Amino acid sequence: MDTQINPSRKSRVKKTPDHVEKLKLEIAEELGLLDKVRTSGWAGLSAAETGKIGGLLTKRMRGQQVKKDYPN
Repeated sequence: MDTQINPSRKSRVKKTPDHVEKLKLEIAEELGLLDKVRTSGWAGLSAAETGKIGGLLTKRMRGQQVKKDYPN
């Protein structure tokens, strides 16, 4: 009898890289949302707040990518 145990959904979710998590925290601090993130977690943010962080995160990551691709 072969019994397989299905892993929980949480264990299948990709983990956010540490450098991205650090950048998210920096952006949250700049927007004045760091206390809210610390008390409620990322899920405690509104959709607008999350979108603002995501937009700024994407913009900064693209900026870093351009610097890597085209050094001075």
